Amino acid sequence: MNIENSRNYYGEVLRGSSDLKTDACCTAEAPSQEIREALANVHPDVRARYYGCGLIAPEAIEGKRVLDLGSGSGQDAYVLAQLVGSEGRVVGVDATPEQLAVANFLKDWHADRFGYANVEFVEGDIEKLDALDLEPGSFDIIVSNCVINLVADKAKVFADAFRLLRDGGEFHFSDVYSERRVPDALKDDPVLHGECLSGALYWGDFDMLAKRAGFLDPRLVSDRPLGIGDPAVAAKVDGIGFHSATFRLFKLDALEPRCEDYGQAVRYRGTIAGHERAFLLDGHHLIERGRMFAVCGNTWRMLAETRLEPHFEFFGDFSTHYGIFPGCGEIMPFSNEKRDDAISGCC
Repeated sequence: MNIENSRNYYGEVLRGSSDLKTDACCTAEAPSQEIREALANVHPDVRARYYGCGLIAPEAIEGKRVLDLGSGSGQDAYVLAQLVGSEGRVVGVDATPEQLAVANFLKDWHADRFGYANVEFVEGDIEKLDALDLEPGSFDIIVSNCVINLVADKAKVFADAFRLLRDGGEFHFSDVYSERRVPDALKDDPVLHGECLSGALYWGDFDMLAKRAGFLDPRLVSDRPLGIGDPAVAAKVDGIGFHSATFRLFKLDALEPRCEDYGQAVRYRGTIAGHERAFLLDGHHLIERGRMFAVCGNTWRMLAETRLEPHFEFFGDFSTHYGIFPGCGEIMPFSNEKRDDAISGCC
């Protein structure tokens, strides 16, 4: 049911972002100046059919090769194309012909706008990435924006992403998660599915699936509770809390299941464009420029063994173990605080 309903809902039912019944597929974060400038270079017809739930803008990606899963009409792909620059490459995969038609029709328009052509779109199911002509280990970064909840075999998506990434690569994505498992009786509801609710992963199941795929230490970057403005939709999911969240998963085989303390530290050089004052690795690691910052072994590797390495100084090694870092637990990671910018319509 999932892929057929996704094609119908996003290709036929929704004519634009204003047709959404929840704010699941809307972005509440204020974009950086760099992203605002990149968005200004994206055609209005592409922006009008944007259904993402977060800002997908991994840092320090100039010259990198990026795969966008569920690229839709191409907004994220065209923004990322500007961030990777003329030496980088963005490949978008989507299963909805109507969305792809918009993205492909405007490829030349964007190439003229950017001054280079570095984007391609492939029609395909993100549950069947192994059926596409994508070379294993060929991508530095994989992104997705509010699409994993729409597919049935989520474990395969994570496994394929791990296979397609280079060592040290990153899966950086936003999606919708639930505070408890969604009842099976709701999963075939076409509206709940299309609005990114009935397919939402329980956060504990997400953590398990990501680790089984090889992403051993998922990091939560940001999250917000969802607003559901349609009374009928709200009634169907009454009692279940939903969150839009952005995670980053690194392909690093040496990561440990817990945050272990080896007495290590890093110092940020302030050299990532748009993040000169501080770098946000995740919700627990806002690293200010020039300040010695104590880190666990996993965080040290995420910075030292990835594309982020040139932007940091590193102190310590793994020769002495001091036990687990305080606060490394297994409670629900999301915040239930309501934000003033919670919305029930879309931007």
